Amino acid sequence: METAAALPSEIGVLVADDEPLFVEMIQAMLSSEDGIGVLATASDGRAAVCLATELHPDVILMDVSMPIMDGIDATARIRERDPDACVLILTGGTTPGDVDRARKAGAAAYITKDRISTDLISEIRSLGSK
Repeated sequence: METAAALPSEIGVLVADDEPLFVEMIQAMLSSEDGIGVLATASDGRAAVCLATELHPDVILMDVSMPIMDGIDATARIRERDPDACVLILTGGTTPGDVDRARKAGAAAYITKDRISTDLISEIRSLGSK
């Protein structure tokens, strides 16, 4: 678990994923963008819930499949505590059951990992400006 402070004008992002190389790639991608800052990272759903409660990020990037608590259950718990929380689900596939579960849990959007390089930044900016 790693935390940092975002500048007041930045969209603060929490990254929750259990793959360290993927997290590093996301951090590198976001660090090169003006107006977006990574507040913290979490490697499991329970840590993501704690960090979201503590930091109130503008956008939470949440992997579906993580240890201890999966990303969809974590999304539901985060949204129970903060109905305005904005969770963007990240996943390796588009399993219809996962999409439905994510929507029911209160996810704001859903993006597959193969679309991250083309869609992630614009999706964060769109969600972070709400």
